[in-house]
Amino acid sequence: MPKNVLNRAHSRALTKQGKIAIAGVAALGAAAVALSAVPGNTGTVINGAPVADAKVATGTQLKNVKGTVTDQLATESVKLDTFAAQKKAADEAAASKKAADAAAAAKKAAQERAAQQTASRSTERLDIQPVAAKTYADNLDGWIRQALDIMKQHNIPGSYSGLHRNIMRESSGNPMAINNWDINAINGVPSKGLLQVIQPTFNSYHVSGTSWNIYDPVANITAAANYAAHRYGSMDNVNSAY
Repeated sequence: MPKNVLNRAHSRALTKQGKIAIAGVAALGAAAVALSAVPGNTGTVINGAPVADAKVATGTQLKNVKGTVTDQLATESVKLDTFAAQKKAADEAAASKKAADAAAAAKKAAQERAAQQTASRSTERLDIQPVAAKTYADNLDGWIRQALDIMKQHNIPGSYSGLHRNIMRESSGNPMAINNWDINAINGVPSKGLLQVIQPTFNSYHVSGTSWNIYDPVANITAAANYAAHRYGSMDNVNSAY
């Protein structure tokens, strides 16, 4: 074999080994760059940046993250406190309304019970104390007694004996009696009824609630007693023609 052929083969072998060596160096460089991004425990300076600086940067980032989390937790705490306060206020308002409604319902129930009790007592009084209509005999005694009750209602003075005495003197107890001979008769206004009252006097002293018929016994007695009360103080003071 010629010498130059061996030299070319040997040259190609060296060239191949050189490429392999260069590739290895490149791999080691890449590994060194990667290591420079992560701090080690030996304090070796890689790419001009000390490990201590990397630690400071990492601590600052952790501090910032911690601050952010703390702020978020504080915000959430405020939100929870606000929600709790609102819920408490709502619960208190609901309880207050419930108490007010209960008080109103109790008051209404008490008023209804009071009204029922009042109505019940009124009904009991009506049942226990019925008012019976008073009746009077259709005679002189009954007429005088009825007239006295009406006179009492109108504050007209007079007594049973005073009325009875004057009735017997004037008409002898005859409600249809009429005087056709005295001065009143001569003047065209004769005296009429139990107490011999002329028509103008009867009309002026008529007592409300009684008949307008001058011959009606009760109407005649009350009108005459009313006239006597105004002129003499009472029919009891009359002992003669009046």
